[in-house]
Amino acid sequence: MQKVDVFRVPTSSPDDIKGLQKLIDSGEINPNDIICVLGKTEGNGCVNDFTRGFATQSLSFYLAETLGLSVKEVQQKIAFIMSGGTEGIMSPHLTVFTKSEVDVVITGEKRLAAGIGFTRDFRPEEIGRMEQVLEVAETVKKAMADAKIESAEDVHFVQIKCPLLTAERIEEARSRGKDVSTNDTYKSMAYSRGASALGVALALGEVTEEQLSNEVICHDWDLYSGVASTSAGVELVKDEIIVIGNSTSSASELVIGHSVMKDAIDTEAVKEAMKGAGLEFQCCPSHAELEKIINVFAKAEAASYGTCRGRRNPMVDDSDINHTRSARAVVNAAIATLTKDPMVYVSGGAEHQGPDGGGPVAVIARA
Repeated sequence: MQKVDVFRVPTSSPDDIKGLQKLIDSGEINPNDIICVLGKTEGNGCVNDFTRGFATQSLSFYLAETLGLSVKEVQQKIAFIMSGGTEGIMSPHLTVFTKSEVDVVITGEKRLAAGIGFTRDFRPEEIGRMEQVLEVAETVKKAMADAKIESAEDVHFVQIKCPLLTAERIEEARSRGKDVSTNDTYKSMAYSRGASALGVALALGEVTEEQLSNEVICHDWDLYSGVASTSAGVELVKDEIIVIGNSTSSASELVIGHSVMKDAIDTEAVKEAMKGAGLEFQCCPSHAELEKIINVFAKAEAASYGTCRGRRNPMVDDSDINHTRSARAVVNAAIATLTKDPMVYVSGGAEHQGPDGGGPVAVIARA
């Protein structure tokens, strides 16, 4: 039976591996059991945010040396999902997932389960289009099987790292007579995130294939997944995926719950996710209950219509600071008011990830 553990590790810079190294050296983490590292790095979260690649490179080299493998072998074994942007008071950190096999008696209780998957490499003309949607959907199903999660209802969060278009990639496609989803490299991040999220929605039955086409990606906001969280980066050309849920085939001491934030300040949805993870409280969780939380994961987005609860805000009209950066800061602050801890995972750009202006939120806690 699988046993999934999760460790939250503060970082002082994108290349800081000291916290992870300490856990490995102490024996708390067996490096052979690591299946995924989610990271929040302090770059701008945009096309030219190289802190994501820097963090991935640093972790890959360290774990290659530790495991006696090549960097390529490490990156085929472990999903490195780095999300740039820690605006406001969000604290940079890593969330490390480990998975091992243990001999225990099956209790029938559903506990934390996780599985990872990698799509094939995408050609530039496939990014943000149905080819990406369909490939992600198949990979999500395989990751569910890897996690031994039998029902889509038991999937509570699907985190994806996906590629984007650069000027060089666009030109390469053009040289072969191919067009791309957009010639705007920044917008390509949205198209890739959106296509990846719709792939999750398709795999879990939240949408049907008949509803999907290239034309609806980043246009029809009524189509979305309530558990997908996708982040685009320049450092890869495929999607790296971790499916997280609960399963009776897990001996983990942890459990995950989720909800969907209707907007950036929907703290009631955060409370619902906490309760889904087993926390008990009436109005607000006590210090003892908060101590059970391992981490909170959320998507952040400025509403396309430019308001929040009827009040206008200039996030989508700001040409100096992209709206994803402001949204991350707002959602982080909203969650931190409940958790009393700003070191949570908030990723910006929620295209087809929850309703327009909102996004999924998940909580992993000790059972």
